[in-house]
Amino acid sequence: MRLDESPSPIDILVFEIGGRRFALPAPVVREVHRAVAILPLPNAPPLVEGVIDVHGEIVPVLDVRARAGLSAAPVSLTDHLILVSTHERTVAIRADCATELVRVDSADVARLRGVAAPGDERPGVVRLPDGLLLIEDLERFLDADGSRALELALRAGSDDRSANG
Repeated sequence: MRLDESPSPIDILVFEIGGRRFALPAPVVREVHRAVAILPLPNAPPLVEGVIDVHGEIVPVLDVRARAGLSAAPVSLTDHLILVSTHERTVAIRADCATELVRVDSADVARLRGVAAPGDERPGVVRLPDGLLLIEDLERFLDADGSRALELALRAGSDDRSANG
């Protein structure tokens, strides 16, 4: 879901990773779970921490820590896995905690264009009473090469399970 397509107001799910706060548009959030063991996925792009099984569905776990320049951290029983539906697949984000659901006016979301790199567009930043909050767009989280690498790694993992099962 793109924020510029949504009506005012919008709900966002706020979560924390490494002491930093991020958000996702609530309509793309499927569920929030306590963390479970994450199986490393060979040959996956660096932004993929591994995979989990959610009700029989193999779901890639994206590593927001790496993208935010934070150091790796082991999975903790207090972590949350935020399941998100993208156009291509369901993915999970491992967060230290999902903290709250906040309603904001879409007109208050400032767009960020070309801040990190020319042509890079982040969905936006919103000012809350306790500070700024970056809203992530998982549709743009993996570039085209990363998406292809993830798809190949998932297929290879599925083929390995079929051959061994």
